[in-house]
Amino acid sequence: MTAAPRTTILAAALAVSGMALAGETAAPEGAKAYFVNLRDGAAVSSPVRVVFGLRGMGVAPAGTQRANTGHHHLLIDRPPLGEGEEGELNAPLPADDHHRHFGGGQTETVLDLPPGEHTLQLVLGDKSHVPHEPPVASRVITITVE
Repeated sequence: MTAAPRTTILAAALAVSGMALAGETAAPEGAKAYFVNLRDGAAVSSPVRVVFGLRGMGVAPAGTQRANTGHHHLLIDRPPLGEGEEGELNAPLPADDHHRHFGGGQTETVLDLPPGEHTLQLVLGDKSHVPHEPPVASRVITITVE
C-alpha cells in the first residue's frame, strides 16, 4: 500500500472539518464593490460616514456560506488589495486599524480619522474573511479630512 500525498490528506481533513481552502469562493462576473457617498479627492470632516455599495452580489454575515454573498472589509491607509502582504488574496484579511471587518453584514460605518489624506478601499470577503476569486473590491480612493 502506498502513502497518500500530503496535499490529498490535507484536502480530505479540510473537507471533513468543513473548512474551505483559502481563496476558493467564486464571485460572479461583473460583481463590484463601491463607495456610495464618497468620491476620490473628496474633502470631508471627521467623523466620516462611509456607505458601502455592492452590485451583482448580496451581503451576508461572516460564517454564512451562501452562493454570491460576502461581507464588507474596509482597508484604510494601506496599499491596494493584492499589493500588500504576500498571499493576502488567499488568506483571511487581518483585523487591525488598517483592516476593518463588518462581519455582521453592515453596509456603512462612521470613522474617526485625523486631519490629512487617507486612502480607502472596500473588499468583499467570504464566510472566512478571504477575498473572493476574482476579488470583489472597489478602486482605492483618497479623501482629505479637514
